[in-house]
Amino acid sequence: MIVGIVGGGQLARMLALAGYPLGLNFVFLDPAPDACAAPLGEHLCGGYDDRALLARLAARADVLTYEFENVPEKSVEILSALGSIHPNANALAAARDRLAEKTLFRELEIPVPPFTAVDTRADLERAAVRIGLPAVLKTRTLGYDGKGQAVLRNAGDLDAAWARLGGARLILEGFVPFDREVSVIAVRGRTGETLFYPLSENTHQDGVLRLSVSRPGDPMQVLAENYARQLLDKLEYVGVLALELFQTGGTLLASEMAPRVHNSGHWTIEGAQTSQFENHLRAILGLPLGATAPVGYAAMVNFIGTLPDAGPVLAVPGVHWHAYGKRARPGRKLGHATLRADNRQDLRAGLDRLLALIEPNADPDPGKPPLARQFEVAAALGE
Repeated sequence: MIVGIVGGGQLARMLALAGYPLGLNFVFLDPAPDACAAPLGEHLCGGYDDRALLARLAARADVLTYEFENVPEKSVEILSALGSIHPNANALAAARDRLAEKTLFRELEIPVPPFTAVDTRADLERAAVRIGLPAVLKTRTLGYDGKGQAVLRNAGDLDAAWARLGGARLILEGFVPFDREVSVIAVRGRTGETLFYPLSENTHQDGVLRLSVSRPGDPMQVLAENYARQLLDKLEYVGVLALELFQTGGTLLASEMAPRVHNSGHWTIEGAQTSQFENHLRAILGLPLGATAPVGYAAMVNFIGTLPDAGPVLAVPGVHWHAYGKRARPGRKLGHATLRADNRQDLRAGLDRLLALIEPNADPDPGKPPLARQFEVAAALGE
């Protein structure tokens, strides 16, 4: 069996690594000559909107999928007519446009922060009054890892935000003073069989995910699963879906969904009976889903911009190293480490040691606590 993947980044790479034990082969469509998934299969190098390459991808593959939601919607429609692609075009359309996404959440009565579309400078003025400040101005499409957004804390921020983002279709969302950020990773098979992984508790820096901690038995698990299940069923979804949420008190507010395997689920590679990557492949191929139960306690730390020295990291008990084979540049995800332990105490001890290796210098900005201190807060909230 051959799986065709639109995109050749680290998510496609990890899908291929999970698929080889299943006897699968892969073909990737990606415009980057050095796409990091390329060594693991056939690489069709070209644009995501190249009709000839889309046709070639569909002809080569038995089933199709994509690794990120910024794929042109038209490309998925073309592939849908040429082969079997999961998740479907409706799921992509809902996830790639923040306004459509929030509207869907509201339709399903999944709580969301207040939001409104912004297309003109006058719209922004009215939206700031209606939503109130602080608020977050975001591009409706193509934004990820903190890109394409600006926090508006007072009326004086509107001009600069509009100068930077104006011209694109925008959405203004109310700022959420959350207690913590969590995500639920779900998988739905072709027959509707649905499974969930334990919640991930997430810490971001500068809009980029830095730390995810698995939370087996979290008190918000059932509520998060209920929201994710509504989305899966409404979209007739097949594959892995991630739903990111803000917790405020006993309430969960939906932030966004990702119709794909997700960074906050990387801990499942070593920390669950079946990884999110294997389960996505099982789902799109119509195979039985694998168990999502945790194996002890697990966490994931991203390597952003530079890779630390592998030796000291691998000396931490329970650590597993994942490098993506990408060239280093500021803000780029180059790899991650997962940490697995038999109990919370050992996980905490290992994380303290791991985070100290990744952030070895004293905190240069008192307003931005290092990850180790952020985890102390997260741990207290998660217990």
